[in-house]
Amino acid sequence: MNPLPTESDISTQWQLDRSQIETLQLERLNAILATAIRNKFYRDRYADLQLPLHSLDQLSQLPLVTKSDMVAPSPGDPGRIFALPREQYSRFHQTSGTSGHPMPVLDTQQDWQWWLDCWRHVLHAADIRASDVAMMAFSFGPFIGFWTASDALVAAGALVIPGGGMSSETRLQMIVEQQCTVVCCTPTYALHLIAVAEKLGIDLTQTAVSRLIVAGEPGGSAPAIRSRIQAGWNATVIDHSGASEIGAWGFGSRDGSGLHVIETEFIAQRLCFDDDHPDGRPAADGEEAELVLTGLGRHGGPAIRYRTGDIVRGFQQHDHPCRFLFLDGGVLGRSDDMMVVRGVNVFPSSIESIVRQLNPTAEFRMIVTKQGEMDSLAVEAELSESDCRQLAELFQKRLAMRVAVTPVPAESLPRFQAKAKRMVDQRPK
Repeated sequence: MNPLPTESDISTQWQLDRSQIETLQLERLNAILATAIRNKFYRDRYADLQLPLHSLDQLSQLPLVTKSDMVAPSPGDPGRIFALPREQYSRFHQTSGTSGHPMPVLDTQQDWQWWLDCWRHVLHAADIRASDVAMMAFSFGPFIGFWTASDALVAAGALVIPGGGMSSETRLQMIVEQQCTVVCCTPTYALHLIAVAEKLGIDLTQTAVSRLIVAGEPGGSAPAIRSRIQAGWNATVIDHSGASEIGAWGFGSRDGSGLHVIETEFIAQRLCFDDDHPDGRPAADGEEAELVLTGLGRHGGPAIRYRTGDIVRGFQQHDHPCRFLFLDGGVLGRSDDMMVVRGVNVFPSSIESIVRQLNPTAEFRMIVTKQGEMDSLAVEAELSESDCRQLAELFQKRLAMRVAVTPVPAESLPRFQAKAKRMVDQRPK
């Protein structure tokens, strides 16, 4: 396996100007397109494509790709973009499908190396050193989770502790006993560990943990959630975002206020979709839009103009030390999760931020129903009646809408180690 990019390599990439970034992107885009057109999925879509492209502007002429486009007709088959002979792949994972069946995703050895190259940016943002000891607090199941993070940390020289199959109590014991300096988990699970540690009498602020790398769901760049995690652990939170279909595409800014897209490995487009622009229009700097990504290094499964479903607020012009595209607040929500409640656009991540403002560790869930032609939202929370009233007032103040909040008994709602699923959609299909 080739060595990961060095600290110097990453620092140099972060300082590339816009012209240098776009020159590199165009060269790598043409290379990935040359690979993609050997795949029937793309060959049918790109029947009139003439290579090489001479400008990044030409990318917008290519059709968008969604997860439903990728899904193979038979359950258990890999997505349509993974079209190499099976023996060329060395890694199998899966992601949630669009028809109730998980979709296998495959990687060649070269693709996996590319994943690790992307993760090197996240590790650089987290100031990872060979002296670090990292607890991987996730299940190590078939979902890709922190598998690539684990390999990237090993390649960086850190001591990696796999926490799969352990209870939260055992993981906390291991963190203390092995003097872990880094914890990798979801934001939800970081908060859950705070609550478990309090019950066990463990003071997380006195452990060796100085950084938490969080991923899998929005929250690492949300001020309310981030501050609660940092206070509970006395550690810095480094946000990260990626997806099985596209790769590890984002890392937290140094001040924790958002994410940078790794523009040496991805081309990012921010598009607004509406009835007048079904194929999307480019968003202005600072306008909320859906993130569309083109990966530049996964030749065994190229995702070109992939609609991530992530809602972001991006700035090409900013004063952050890294010059890559900056997404203020990270991933703000999901386009497929958005509810319009009495004329107000509501994302689950917004609800969670408000809950965490009141109580950093309380479990809750959202119940979405339909009343007539309108969506209706209610919240159940493991809070006292007085706290529920206060939470309803916060919703009214922050969202300008009434949300019914009902108290439920402690420990009555599901807990999540991986990506949390707190929205129960009871709307008619």
